[in-house]
Amino acid sequence: MDLDHIWNSFLEAIRQTPFVHSAEKKLITGLPFLYIRTDGTADRTKIEEELKNRSMQAMKGSRLNAELSYVRTDSDLYVFRFRFLVPQMKMFCCGNLCEDCIRYH
Repeated sequence: MDLDHIWNSFLEAIRQTPFVHSAEKKLITGLPFLYIRTDGTADRTKIEEELKNRSMQAMKGSRLNAELSYVRTDSDLYVFRFRFLVPQMKMFCCGNLCEDCIRYH
């Protein structure tokens, strides 16, 4: 799984959104933040919904999850902490018949 490819796909999809002027990922103290500049026609709820939809498209076919946290707004600039979370691989069988049990690999 190439996380850079998923990030690039996600950012490109966000940039194609009609009300988004620019979308940029910045790493600050090792955490990824999204800087979304809009045309002023979208509110925070609409932007968050679009981010969730576009992240689901980018993650399709993988076992990733996404985590989105609102940080701040400055005029038409919205800042979110956004991460793609990679599930940890199990190292032992706990006996609970989990769908990702190591016995099935």
